[in-house]
Amino acid sequence: MQEFAREAERAGATALWTCDHVFWHRPLLEPLIALGVVAAATETAAIGTCVLQLPIRNPAVVARQAATLQLLSGGRFFLGVGVGSHPGEYEAAGADFGRRGRALDAGIDALRRAWSSTGTSELRYRMEPPVPTVPVWVAGASDAALARTARAGDGWVPLFLPADAYEQTRRRLFDLAHAAGRDPDDLQTAAVAVVCTGDSEEQARKSGTVWLSDLYDLPPRAFERHLIAGSPEDCAAGIAAYHEAGAEHVVLMVAADETLEHFGPVLEALGSPPSRPLPRIGSEAPSPSGAHDEH
Repeated sequence: MQEFAREAERAGATALWTCDHVFWHRPLLEPLIALGVVAAATETAAIGTCVLQLPIRNPAVVARQAATLQLLSGGRFFLGVGVGSHPGEYEAAGADFGRRGRALDAGIDALRRAWSSTGTSELRYRMEPPVPTVPVWVAGASDAALARTARAGDGWVPLFLPADAYEQTRRRLFDLAHAAGRDPDDLQTAAVAVVCTGDSEEQARKSGTVWLSDLYDLPPRAFERHLIAGSPEDCAAGIAAYHEAGAEHVVLMVAADETLEHFGPVLEALGSPPSRPLPRIGSEAPSPSGAHDEH
């Protein structure tokens, strides 16, 4: 994992993200512990969860973990949160799937309370030491997810939202933020692009959808609309479409085991970065010169 993180950063990744499942049908590592290893192996890349299923965890413990990662990474950590979509996993974790939305709302509020306890000397039990702000990015494109992001999110990072629907959904998010009394410019908007390169569009699409089918235990056809497949140039064009639709940041999910073999050529095909890298929290943003923002 350390070597992979170093190679990805050298290749041009300005952020490295972990996904999250507590119970799953394939081997997975715990995302926050894994990010500690990634943070120690890298120097400039942001690190984050994309996304953590907060409703099946104790928010106070997550607040402490997130604060620790933010401190030890030098302000590079972004906490992406969501509800997930697997009732069986909730049951295995002893959590109520039917209340997942309300649990996420309460969890985000609990994170904020925990972090705000820093420096409150009259509290015997508080969260110290003070750390840079931990940005909370919210996943999802449903009405509930957009309302949640508008109310309590620092950023938005939907998965499986096609680029042709992104711009309109982003406008809805900004309308909700304005109605909630927030400045939409305070929200960072990102997107997850799922890609697979190959010798032909047909071969890449078949390979990528089969890989996603194995990961999610769903039929390959379920991912046809969501996969950007083809040559590195085709994939670069698909990623650029998200930027054109308003995404400031694109998280690149490679639908293949050989992640860097796909990532490098796609990044090269993108050429000059369309937007700035994610800044360290509490410090000046890094120079965009020569950097890329696809990961």
